Amino acid sequence: MHATDEFGPERIVQVYDRKSGARGVLVVDNTAIGPGKGGIRMVPDVTTQEVMGLARAMTWKNALAGIPFGGAKSGIAADPRKVDKAQIIAGFARAIAPYIPGMYIAGPDMNTTEKEMADFANALNNPKACTGKPASMGGLPHELGSTGFGVAHSTKVATEFAKLNISGATVAIEGFGNVGTFTMKHLAQMGAKIVAISDSKGTAYLQTGLDYQKAMDTKAQNGTITAYPGANGLKSEELFSLPVDIVIPGARPNVIHEGNVGSIRAKLVIEAANIPMKPELEEQLAKRGILVVPDFVANAGGVISSYVEHIGGTKEQMFKMVEEKVTSNTKQVLSATTAAKNPRQAALEIARQRVLDAMKK
Repeated sequence: MHATDEFGPERIVQVYDRKSGARGVLVVDNTAIGPGKGGIRMVPDVTTQEVMGLARAMTWKNALAGIPFGGAKSGIAADPRKVDKAQIIAGFARAIAPYIPGMYIAGPDMNTTEKEMADFANALNNPKACTGKPASMGGLPHELGSTGFGVAHSTKVATEFAKLNISGATVAIEGFGNVGTFTMKHLAQMGAKIVAISDSKGTAYLQTGLDYQKAMDTKAQNGTITAYPGANGLKSEELFSLPVDIVIPGARPNVIHEGNVGSIRAKLVIEAANIPMKPELEEQLAKRGILVVPDFVANAGGVISSYVEHIGGTKEQMFKMVEEKVTSNTKQVLSATTAAKNPRQAALEIARQRVLDAMKK
């Protein structure tokens, strides 16, 4: 038996498609606000319990984002390096077809991309079956940088609450993938000074500031940001202890942990990545007067982009909605934060209330 509560899950669907051999699970957590939205991850050891947790996180994330989507998630038990992904995705789509799109709208996640979303939609002959599709199918692809754009706007709001000026504020960004690069681009346009960036090879630190285009060129030409001309090369984990105003974990989970949380000197931590630290560590930072903007507040640009794609909107409409909603929701969460209630608790309270209100209706 799996644990349930007043919010859900509404459906746990374990599936097997004989034709492709696809095995997986769909968890529709809550559809009070709208159809459940969440990505498909493809990993060999995916579990129902894991997918349930992710589906619940999407319920809160979509509610807080202020879009008419509920929470859901799905997982396919397969090694993406050893299977025909197109065949497996199509088989999974056929197996969960009765729930699409009324109860579930898919999207990319771990080991699934816009290509798999095209395969998913084509298997059902329904472009509304998922988001994250190629632009040729009416999609708003990841390459537009909606998440990093939203992170930058969430950061701007947080600096106002922390009584910092975004112009000239020093920033360290962990991770220089899609989220990190676009976060850097938009923060630089706002006047922030990005002094440190890390990737898997290490950290590039330059007190006078790193140039966005030069950083992009360095990464493209050398395969690592640590080759940035004139920058000091540090270990990846040293980024978190640098004397900066803002730290943005933007890649891996649990990069802030018991071993380094005490060394953070920033005034603000903006969680661009999912679960970059445990909630109890956020509480520790709050007690030290460090303001933490939780992941599902700061990085909601991606799900907002998914909604705009779902309703057939343009990239211009998407950027406008991401800015408006991320700005508004960050303000609401930080305004509700008190000495007794940290930002994550405030955000969850707002999200839960929105879902409860929808359930009553």
